[in-house]
Amino acid sequence: MTAIPTLTTKRLTLRPIVRDDLDGFAAMWSDEEFTRHIGGPTDRHGTWHNLAGNIGCWELEGVGPWSVVERVTGTLVGRAGLWSEPGWPGIEAVWFIGRQWWGRGFGTEAAAAAIAWAFETRPALPEVVSVIRATNTASIRLAERLGMHLARTEQLHGAEKGVYAITRSEWVSRAPTIEA
Repeated sequence: MTAIPTLTTKRLTLRPIVRDDLDGFAAMWSDEEFTRHIGGPTDRHGTWHNLAGNIGCWELEGVGPWSVVERVTGTLVGRAGLWSEPGWPGIEAVWFIGRQWWGRGFGTEAAAAAIAWAFETRPALPEVVSVIRATNTASIRLAERLGMHLARTEQLHGAEKGVYAITRSEWVSRAPTIEA
């Protein structure tokens, strides 16, 4: 079994997803506004399957998402990390922060930690991408804050999506200015 690391930032802990996170994630993924750019709301059963896939990503691909916990309160605020699957445009930085925590910079902080970890642990990794629908302007702005740029568009899971990317050299030149 792949050992999933725990990352710590100034305000967050990115830790392995655990069974006890299910109710918190089920509440987030039932919110229409939270899920409008990621396929719409899902029930507890669907959330469980989603979490199982996220945990399995670590074993199958060597990367995956973490649960994001606010350090001061110990509150689960979302999920962020890395994603990869066969046919995907690259190792993807992902961020899903619950709506009540939007606007606090948690997505940027968590994604920056994940990208830094990806480049640190994979010396041959040329770039990290984020796959974002054109209508998801908040995620596009977050990707741009991370130094990503629109590299191309691709048809993925039945929809055209922007593939935002940052190369290793771009990351190294920007990383000190990004709060992680």
